[in-house]
Amino acid sequence: MQIPHDSFVLIADGRKSLFFRNEGDGALPNLIVERKDGHADRKDREIKSDGPGSAFASNGAGRSSYEEADFHQQEEDRFAAETAEMLKRRALSNDFEALVVVAPPRTLGELRKHYHKEVERRLVAEVPKDLVNVPVAEIEKVLQAE
Repeated sequence: MQIPHDSFVLIADGRKSLFFRNEGDGALPNLIVERKDGHADRKDREIKSDGPGSAFASNGAGRSSYEEADFHQQEEDRFAAETAEMLKRRALSNDFEALVVVAPPRTLGELRKHYHKEVERRLVAEVPKDLVNVPVAEIEKVLQAE
């Protein structure tokens, strides 16, 4: 993939995002960390139980199952919406002309729901991969191979 010089590159996974600028040219990216952003301090694990549970009916031996809300997924969706809002602010302030977004398919889909038209206009590529915990040199290789 050709990544234009000075492109803004977002690597996200629903809980953490990394921001880079491509200081290289289109053929040979040189990603420089611009900003790191995550929500490690949130305590979403404390607000729910371990997962789906069962409840016993008081008038017999039967059981009924119920599904709990997936609070972790809700938090990831909220994170995607906040990330899309940040991209909108930066696009409207002309902070970048070209944008590459790399995220797992589920996160990418959630981000798309919240893209502003200016973000969409500047979007040059989306890569459906989870590269948040991958070294920068490896990210550059993956993007070149796309």
